[in-house]
Amino acid sequence: MNMLPPLRRFMLTVHLLASIGWTGALAGFLVLAAAGAFVSDAIVVRSAYVAMDLVTWFAIVPLALAALLTGLVQALATPWGLLRHYWVVFKLLIVCAATFMLIAKTGPIGAVAEAARTGFVDGRRKAGA
Repeated sequence: MNMLPPLRRFMLTVHLLASIGWTGALAGFLVLAAAGAFVSDAIVVRSAYVAMDLVTWFAIVPLALAALLTGLVQALATPWGLLRHYWVVFKLLIVCAATFMLIAKTGPIGAVAEAARTGFVDGRRKAGA
């Protein structure tokens, strides 16, 4: 099955936007993680962890899934194919592994964000919360 050129260009654009957006969202997440780890102000730390949860669920996860889905559609609907070229398989493996690891880490990220939201750590209320 081959896509018509306008649809192929559109899908390529969506794939690139999702992939680049995913990278940008990860950069923002890393900035928040650094703030949570190295800033001494409790309000900033708690806010960073809550923001990390939001960035994960509303930017990183959707963009990762969009990059994976659009990449699969392009591989299956263009002459490149899914298994014809080693670099397409390599990219697919990288995106699948990264998406799997991301989904596996959403639980701990959510738990830390919930602890930051409520001020509870290890079943007790944090001082100053």
